[in-house]
Amino acid sequence: MSRQFDSIETSTFSRDVKRKKECKNDSTIIQREILHFSPSQSIMAAFVGRICGSGLLNSKSGVTLQKVQQFSTSRPWTRSQKLATAAGITVGGAAALLYALEQSVSASGTEVHAPELPWSHKGVFNSLDHASVRRGYEVYKQVCAACHSMRFIAYRNLVGVSHTEAEAKAEAAEITVRDGPDDTGNYFDRPGKLSDYFPSPYPNEEAARAANNGAYPPDLSYIALARHGGEDYLFALLTGYCDAPAGIVLRDGQYYNPYFPGGAISMAQALFNESAEYTDGTPASAAQLAKDVSTFLVWSADPCHDERKRMGIKSLGIFLVLGSLVYYLKRHKWAALKTRKIAFYPKQK
Repeated sequence: MSRQFDSIETSTFSRDVKRKKECKNDSTIIQREILHFSPSQSIMAAFVGRICGSGLLNSKSGVTLQKVQQFSTSRPWTRSQKLATAAGITVGGAAALLYALEQSVSASGTEVHAPELPWSHKGVFNSLDHASVRRGYEVYKQVCAACHSMRFIAYRNLVGVSHTEAEAKAEAAEITVRDGPDDTGNYFDRPGKLSDYFPSPYPNEEAARAANNGAYPPDLSYIALARHGGEDYLFALLTGYCDAPAGIVLRDGQYYNPYFPGGAISMAQALFNESAEYTDGTPASAAQLAKDVSTFLVWSADPCHDERKRMGIKSLGIFLVLGSLVYYLKRHKWAALKTRKIAFYPKQK
C-alpha cells in the first residue's frame, strides 16, 4: 500500500512540475513575441504571463472559480432578496398611487389657484424689499391688527430690518402691557418695550370667535409658510373678492373669494384704495397695500431670509475657492500617473 501511495504522489508531483514548466515556457514565448506587439498588446501579453506564473491555471483553479461564481448574478434569488424586492415594489406603487390621488383631489377642488407673481425676493441672490416690509408693517398695524395677532413677533425684531432702534422703541411704547406682580404683589400697566411681542386684539380664542361670527382669525406670524402658495396666495386672497356666482349660497357673515378653499370666507374685504396711509407718501392703492403686507408676512415667517441667502453666497464663494484648489492639487498629484508610459523589457538570456 505504501508503494502505491508513493507512486501516486510521484505521478501527481510530476504532473504539477510538467504544468509549471509548460506555463513557464508559455510565458517565455509570450515574452519573446511581445517585441512584435503594439503597446496595448504588450500589456495584455504581460498580464497573461503573470497569470501563468502565478499558478492560476493549475489544478487549484477550481477553488478560485467557485469563489468567483459566488458573485454571479445568474444564481436564483434568496427568500430575503425576494421579500425586499416585493416590499420595494409595494412601497413604490403605494407612493405613486397617493401622489396621483393627491393630484386628482387638488385638480378637482373648487378654489382657484393663485398665479405666480414676479416678487423681487424670489431669486436665489435677491433679498427682501425692506421699504416694502416697513410699509407692510404699517398696513398690518392700521388694518390687520384689528382682528389678527402676531404673537411670535417682538418689536426688537423690527430693528435693523424696517426700523431703527429708536423707531422700534417708539412703536413699542404705543402699546400698554399688563405686567407684574410688583413688590406689593399687584399687577400694573406699563408702556411697551422692545422685548414685548405684538399685542393680540382678543384676550382668548372664545372672545375672538364671538366677535367674528364663530370664525377664529388665524395668527399671522407664519401664515406665509402655512398656506400653499405663500405670498402669491396671500396677495390673491386679499385682492380676489368678488360676487358669488350663481348656485353658490353664502350664509350671513360670509363673503365669496375664489382663492379661498370652498369659496366662502368669513373675513370681509379689508383692503381698499386709501384704506391705510403710508408715512413715505407711496400711493396706497389696494394692490400696493396687498403687495406690501404680503412682503411683511414673508419676512415675519422667515426673519432670517436675507441672512440665509447672504450665508449661501459666502458659502458658494468659499466652495468655489476650495474646489479650485482641490482640482489643482488633484491634477498636480495625478499628472505623473496619468501621463506615465509603461514599457516592457524582456529578460536577457
